[in-house]
Amino acid sequence: MERYLAKQVRKDLEKKMVFIGGPRQVGKTTLARNLFSKAETGYLNWDIDEDRTKLLKRQLPDRSVWIFDEIHKYRKWRNYLKGVYDAIKVERWAPKKILVTGSARLDYYRFGGDSLQGRYHYHRLMPLSFREIGAKNVADLESLFRYGGFPEPFFAQSEKETRRWTNEYAHRLFREDLTSLERITDIGTLELMVYRLPEIVGAPFSINSLREDLQIAHATLAKWVSILERLYLIFRISPFGAAHVKAIKKEPKLYLYNWTSVESDGPRFENLVAVHLLKYAYWLQDTEGRRIDLRYFRLKGGEEVDFVMLENGKPFMFVECKLNDDSVNPRLRTLVSRFPSAKAFQIHLRGKKEYQTPEGIRVCPATRLLSELI
Repeated sequence: MERYLAKQVRKDLEKKMVFIGGPRQVGKTTLARNLFSKAETGYLNWDIDEDRTKLLKRQLPDRSVWIFDEIHKYRKWRNYLKGVYDAIKVERWAPKKILVTGSARLDYYRFGGDSLQGRYHYHRLMPLSFREIGAKNVADLESLFRYGGFPEPFFAQSEKETRRWTNEYAHRLFREDLTSLERITDIGTLELMVYRLPEIVGAPFSINSLREDLQIAHATLAKWVSILERLYLIFRISPFGAAHVKAIKKEPKLYLYNWTSVESDGPRFENLVAVHLLKYAYWLQDTEGRRIDLRYFRLKGGEEVDFVMLENGKPFMFVECKLNDDSVNPRLRTLVSRFPSAKAFQIHLRGKKEYQTPEGIRVCPATRLLSELI
């Protein structure tokens, strides 16, 4: 199966370097190595001692495509790539396509001097989604719901293997990625925090509340949350507020890229939809340069609409998630009345109803909306 970014990455490589970031084990290396034939591709991984030596000595493969994997763990990686790229541009070396992959936000880790601005395109590879796997029906969605969007557990189609993979995932991230990129002295407490996160998915996220439970400083916890975002373990979405509504403007909601970590069906389904919408937003940002944001809406009384998608600061889609055929969320009706040009969906995982309300809200199975995304 060719991943959804493949065509765009090939196109972008004709003009610039391409960076591919995203969660670990989401398929970045497989995507990179399958873009071109083996005869065209030279692959070097910073985590492999022999490859690291070749990189540092600039003993690069005699191939037309260079793939540098995890090179962002080298503190001077940006200057290194700038030197290689500029040498190619002034024709000291034969023309090459350069692809850089890494399990972290490559746009954040900018150690080492000169900027690479204008020399690369950045793409974020996301977990498998309903449309990408060619899903057609509710049974396919239940499979994605049960096994997650990471290729290894999804294609195994085994609940036992999914549990094993999920339990090992955070451990691998701590031992293989975190320690090579960040200075953390209390990894044990950080791991404890990570195991707590599935319990608060979909709810307003309070650092103060979690800080009190873990008995650590507010600044330390805030730093840890930011690190986990940079390593693509979690993401937060901020509230959407307008001047004429009393929306909460501070507390974000937190989600995981691996929704199988969430045990309760309701929050897990909401998390699955959040990843799908974020993937769609990233796709539009990275391939078309559009200003797309994913938010949520919540009033001070606690009433909320799960997701609001914005372009240039204006809502263009509202999404409410339900497990079954619940009545239409009245706050969704309120938002539609204030922003009538925005599409509005109330989607369900296991319901049967499909209709449109007089206000234009489309109540339907989640498969209908997810099949329209990326």
